[in-house]
Amino acid sequence: MMRAVFVVSCGAVALAGCGERQVSFKNDVTPILKASCLECHNPSGKGFTESGLLLDTYENVMKGTKHGPVIKPGSGLTSPFNQVLEGRVDKSIRMPHGGKPIPEKDVQTLRAWVDQGAKNN
Repeated sequence: MMRAVFVVSCGAVALAGCGERQVSFKNDVTPILKASCLECHNPSGKGFTESGLLLDTYENVMKGTKHGPVIKPGSGLTSPFNQVLEGRVDKSIRMPHGGKPIPEKDVQTLRAWVDQGAKNN
């Protein structure tokens, strides 16, 4: 009986360690934003002028646009940020607007970050 409990306990510990890797704002998200978004979403860029969305700091990302927040921590599915990046709202406004699409692996990283709570880590 004790052996069975030990085996089950070890299995539970092993499964707990197999979870999804935590996405870091600093190490994972910021490089994507710099490479794909900051050309327009900076203080003097067209993306900021038109939407009010700055993507240069965590605080600005979380602040959102002149219409309100674009990140819903824990829900990449319903976050306007992800909906626009993924072209789920209106394909004509998929970001980056008029530019080369963000690589799918980066889109998935951004989605995972929001799904994991959009932490400043």
